[in-house]
Amino acid sequence: MPAPLSRRHFLTLAGGAGLALGAAALGRADAAAPLPNLPPRGDRRLVAISDLNGSYGSTGYIPQVGRAVALIPALAPDLVLCGGDMVAGQKLGLSAGQLAAMWAAFGQQVLDPLRRAQLPFAFALGNHDASGSRSGGGYTFALDRQQAERFWTPRRGQLGLQFVDASRFPFAYSVRQNDLFLLVWDASAAAVPAEQIAWAERSLASPAAQGARVRLVLGHLPLQAISQGRDRPGEVLQGADQLQRLLERQGVQAYISGHHHAFFPGRSGGLDLLALGALGSGPRRLLGASQLPRHTFTLIDLFWPRGAQPARALYTSYDMTSLQRINASELPARIVGPDGRALQRI
Repeated sequence: MPAPLSRRHFLTLAGGAGLALGAAALGRADAAAPLPNLPPRGDRRLVAISDLNGSYGSTGYIPQVGRAVALIPALAPDLVLCGGDMVAGQKLGLSAGQLAAMWAAFGQQVLDPLRRAQLPFAFALGNHDASGSRSGGGYTFALDRQQAERFWTPRRGQLGLQFVDASRFPFAYSVRQNDLFLLVWDASAAAVPAEQIAWAERSLASPAAQGARVRLVLGHLPLQAISQGRDRPGEVLQGADQLQRLLERQGVQAYISGHHHAFFPGRSGGLDLLALGALGSGPRRLLGASQLPRHTFTLIDLFWPRGAQPARALYTSYDMTSLQRINASELPARIVGPDGRALQRI
């Protein structure tokens, strides 16, 4: 069996000079330009984006989203990850037609360009896509979930993914992309369904998962609070300690999440907690930090071991307004949530 990914890893976020582009070029979705100071490419490279949506019902995206979509193909990632909130639902009163129009706009402006570049695309559904919150014995936003399923089901075979279990798609599923195992669960509300927790443990213990060089889990809500305004109940997953122990027990390298609209590469116990910033509207400040919020996307470079040497994971994030790399010195060394749990910067 291939050697598991070691816990010895590093994060390089060296700052770099921004790429000089005119305002007109920056505003064009097709203005693809090379990013400055790219990190060394790993044996596998992933691009991770999250929280693309605008105001409720919106069928448009801010320029930073189009800019990232235009830049991603030149990076030639082995897999593109999206942490959710691809559309702007979760508002009672939005009609089926409005929800369908939002998903159609996402397809045209985000998904289709990436797939034309033949880039595999995996996603988690967010609270604005298909909220799992419940009331009165059913889903509060049942129409949102119906429209999300209607959009994604016919596209399942077009995503470039090698599914291990697609029986719960698009809400939860697992894939094995060469030597990478990815599990996606429904973290669109604060409670991951108990049935999915049991399924996740079985899936991560399976030969397909344990035979992979690295195991990752993707969901929308995080295990720990990291941003201002999201440090309250309902904005993080319930039973976080139990979920973290499950992931550690199965040798998961990282839990990747969105929702808090701020980039932070953290470490808790034996698990990386990678919080993806908002590429779309509403970026937030980190807890305990004064830096202005930024629209970001993130590279994940995975380096396989040679001989007995441990593997490494390298996380690099870019500001999609300035196109500059985010410097590690700009991030807090640690974030302490309202529950007293500390998250160390990697």
